[in-house]
Amino acid sequence: MPKLPRELSPIEIGRLKSEGVYAVGGVPGLYLQIIGGSRAWVLRFVVGTRRRRMGLGGFPAVTLAQARDKARAARELMDQGIDPIQSREAVMHKAAAARARALTFSKASEQFIAAREAEWRNAKHRQQWENSLATYANPFIGEMAVSEIGQEDILKVLEPIWRTKTETASRVRGRIEQILDWAAVRGHRRGENPARWTGHLDKLLPKPSKIAKVEHHPAVEIGEAQAVVRRIEACAGMGARALLYQVLTATRSGEVRGTLWQEIDLDAGVWNIPESRMKAHKPHRVSLSKQAVQLLRLQPRFEDCELVFPSTKMTPLSDMSLTAVMRRLKLDAVPHGFRSTFSDWAAECTSYPRDLVEMALAHAIDSKVEAAYRRGDMLAKRAALMQAWADYCLPQPG
Repeated sequence: MPKLPRELSPIEIGRLKSEGVYAVGGVPGLYLQIIGGSRAWVLRFVVGTRRRRMGLGGFPAVTLAQARDKARAARELMDQGIDPIQSREAVMHKAAAARARALTFSKASEQFIAAREAEWRNAKHRQQWENSLATYANPFIGEMAVSEIGQEDILKVLEPIWRTKTETASRVRGRIEQILDWAAVRGHRRGENPARWTGHLDKLLPKPSKIAKVEHHPAVEIGEAQAVVRRIEACAGMGARALLYQVLTATRSGEVRGTLWQEIDLDAGVWNIPESRMKAHKPHRVSLSKQAVQLLRLQPRFEDCELVFPSTKMTPLSDMSLTAVMRRLKLDAVPHGFRSTFSDWAAECTSYPRDLVEMALAHAIDSKVEAAYRRGDMLAKRAALMQAWADYCLPQPG
């Protein structure tokens, strides 16, 4: 029976510096191999008639105790007639195959977007999702299996942009959360969603509202509104007509640019905007002032085109068409800012109640209870409000 080598201690192992192969004892066939300054653990054994040599890791990353544990585990496999090298390779191949089959975040993103884009009214939404994820998320987690994504991975995505691009970072976080929720429902991951804000990331990152600078749309001052609107009225072109209509109705640019003649009831003085074109996804009625009705009556109609304010190609005007009018007049404001001007005017120059003004702006009601009980849209009361606004901006002669 061969003599077993003496068990070396961790201190003795640390002192070994010269090149060579040293039996460390404790487990038959366990050696520390030193070549060119590198030190590694090696287990020598025989399977059948075949001599084998199995690496167990480098020293000191793998300690003496860990090396002995690994060697004992390999010996146990040999006692069962299993080659430990082949067993390890089989485990590695299985893990590699599982990773290859695993759904990566980038693939999950593609499938989620494809499944949900039918709900998005604007084709730009898909592009916004794809661009934001490709720019900020995929470099960190794109090739990771969704099942492996954890809190630290999410923080690697968000922390570099949380303070400098807060609004973008907040959107990216929400999109990642939705994709990981989808992956969980499809059975690709388990456990809590590491991108969840409430009760999770809100404990690790500052609230967006505390660090993001609120940027309001540049608006025309109340006292300058009449002079500015007169200048817009004097401008030629479809963009100027659409902009004037937007001012008089206090609506959004997209709602104006997509206006169809079939939505307009000139006799009743009402503009019925369908839910498909409203930001809140609810139909909205706009009371038209005398000035707005007069503008529409003078607006030409084009054959085979239902648009009230078409471009030269008989398609909806671009958003830049209205902005271009503002720039041409050298106004330090944007079309959407007129909604702020309208709101400020109503608050400072009239006694109309706030909820009436909010309804004219088609803003969502904050209180769910109030929203549930409110059935009407106060159109008759809003008619007086919109006429007063038009008279302020564009007084009629006499």
